[in-house]
Amino acid sequence: MNLWETLLELIIAAIAVASLLSNVLVLLCFASSAEIRAQVPGVFVLNLSFCNILAATVTMPSTMLGLARGGKPFGDLFCWTLSFADTFLTTNTMLSMAALSIDRWVAVVFPLTYSSKMRYTRAFAMLGYAWLHSLTFSLTPVLLSWADYSPTYASCTTVHPDHSHTAHIPFTVFTVLFHGASFALSLTVLCLAYLKVLQVARFHCKRIDVVTVQTLLLLVDIHPSVKERCLLEQKKRRQRATKKICVFIGSFVLCFGPYVITRLAELVPSVRISHHWGIVSKCLVYSKAAMDPFVYSLLRQQYRKALIGMTNRILGRNMYSSSGHSSSSDTENECNLQRVS
Repeated sequence: MNLWETLLELIIAAIAVASLLSNVLVLLCFASSAEIRAQVPGVFVLNLSFCNILAATVTMPSTMLGLARGGKPFGDLFCWTLSFADTFLTTNTMLSMAALSIDRWVAVVFPLTYSSKMRYTRAFAMLGYAWLHSLTFSLTPVLLSWADYSPTYASCTTVHPDHSHTAHIPFTVFTVLFHGASFALSLTVLCLAYLKVLQVARFHCKRIDVVTVQTLLLLVDIHPSVKERCLLEQKKRRQRATKKICVFIGSFVLCFGPYVITRLAELVPSVRISHHWGIVSKCLVYSKAAMDPFVYSLLRQQYRKALIGMTNRILGRNMYSSSGHSSSSDTENECNLQRVS
């Protein structure tokens, strides 16, 4: 084993540990906070965290073992199971992110009717579709004998048959359909939903900015430094929603995009995928499991409050006062921006 492969093993191990710890924290927050459990998006976050924990404890270690051994880590049956788990978990996480974006879109665009539009029954129906979709595309390669160990990715996954084999065309159709119905569909939903959220958030920012400017003009005796701070806060509000949405969409494309493009590129007979690049693209997919808890959960106020509460209970301190989180400058615009996060 060369230095490069050793480095890749260490990276996968670090991603697995970070994914496991951060997603377990999300589950602890969910268990300890009645406020989080009462929110419908918690269902999608919970499903996403379970998928990430399984990826950190099943698929990531198997890739490390395959990289260390330079071949199939165990027997055929175990490899088929790993291939099924790899496809199922990856697809389920993509669709869970799409479901979260739909929830944010409904919350921001229809705030007054959100509780009636997004009930637990609809949330479980969306999760049911995600599971059925994932099961269909993960079982198909196993049943058609397209699941095996791939040296390119050092993991058990769907393996492209020889280009001269009769299964080449069906496998190509399946691969294009799979990534189109999973990655492309999820990305389209993310973009459409979050762009609409951004449009609404900017509208609220603009409305709040007009009120703020008019107020500053009336307060002629206000100190210039106070006016400057108000205008600076306006600018920050305008940028906050844009940054968050860029993180949502950007992390999805950055982590899943290279791997999907690589899997589509290897369908071309003249293309040969480098062993190192294949593992790097797989590491990018794994890194999403470590990023998701921070992108969708742990940086939000409710989860921070739950973490502080758990820490205080462990240390025997008084419960953290929620009044410390609120600020006199919170406005209607801030409420709408919190729906984006």
